[in-house]
Amino acid sequence: MTFNTLLDSLQQSAPAVAIAESAWIYPGLETLHVIAIGLVYGSIVMVDLRLMGLAWRDRGVAEWIRTLLPWTWTAFACALLTGSALFSSKAATFAYNLPFQLKFAAIALAGVNMLVFHALVQPRLDAQGRAPGARLAGALSIALWTGVVCAGRWIGFTI
Repeated sequence: MTFNTLLDSLQQSAPAVAIAESAWIYPGLETLHVIAIGLVYGSIVMVDLRLMGLAWRDRGVAEWIRTLLPWTWTAFACALLTGSALFSSKAATFAYNLPFQLKFAAIALAGVNMLVFHALVQPRLDAQGRAPGARLAGALSIALWTGVVCAGRWIGFTI
């Protein structure tokens, strides 16, 4: 089975056809997706600004991460579910769309940045939230997630 055949099969599935043909399902999913991405972006930027020492210095980084991470993961799961449903309705179109590809590249790089942060930087944070690489990880995270949002918005103008 080729990639294009797989995309066509997904796009022709009953749920995907229902999403594509409904006057309200696609816009409803898109609305939930945008809200979820907004929550992901907002909660991540709050942690990143703290890591960079630009905001909320009265709270420890570890406490801030513990407080916001459940919100981030819940919103990310919602964005993943709604985004997957939206993708299924136009899989063959989305798969070859440059802004869509850039969005996924930025998400992947943000994931790598997060893994590196949690493995190498977070264990070395001092009481003030400083560690080698903390500011860089925060700045890179903001840049990548801003790229995700911008590429996602760009998709709407190209599909």
